[in-house]
Amino acid sequence: MGFENMDFAAGEVLLIDKPLEWTSFDVVKKIRYLIKIKKIGHAGTLDPLATGLLILCTGKKTKSINEYQGMEKEYVGKMVIGKTTPSHDLETEISEGGPIDGITEEDVRKVTEKFTGDIEQIPPIFSAIKVDGKRVYKSARKGKEVKLEPRPVSVREFEITEVNFPEISFRITCSKGTYIRSLVRDMGDELGCGAYMSALRRTRIGEFKVDDAYQLNDFVKQYQEFRDESLPGD
Repeated sequence: MGFENMDFAAGEVLLIDKPLEWTSFDVVKKIRYLIKIKKIGHAGTLDPLATGLLILCTGKKTKSINEYQGMEKEYVGKMVIGKTTPSHDLETEISEGGPIDGITEEDVRKVTEKFTGDIEQIPPIFSAIKVDGKRVYKSARKGKEVKLEPRPVSVREFEITEVNFPEISFRITCSKGTYIRSLVRDMGDELGCGAYMSALRRTRIGEFKVDDAYQLNDFVKQYQEFRDESLPGD
């Protein structure tokens, strides 16, 4: 659908492929300024070091944000075993974990079974969850101890797609609230060597696919061209 058929005030659902190192709010802010609308929000945060599908709702469609947030998510990503980081990804410094010499591909595939189905997981301390009204990542960055309780989540599929030690590629479909970094952390603990997430991409939310999403730069460029063409001539 072209921009000429869009009514952002009445409500539109925009699919954006979030770039690396952008926060989800950065994307919202960029498009809010571009299309000149105040009422806009996203349906599910992606960490800055993750890429992939971000659903944005404008105008009256913002009422549907909770509905989209509740949909099943699909991710593809990579983990590195035998090393760890405090944030369980590349945001913080890498430390040595345990030896991986005795770990086989079969061991890796077997461990995923423990983290498939209805499980409980402790969110990462470097996350936007609030405890006592404060974002826990702010406390974590100051070196303060933060205690988070386990939360129920559902992992429908945890597929190992490639093993090239120490790197392991995977695909996961899961419920709202699932932290992939926590799955990677817990998998590393179960293997006895530690692990951190080296890459993550969200490929699907419900029936919405990243293949159908705009690259952010393309959206900006195309909308600016549309806007310029729509301006009255001299």
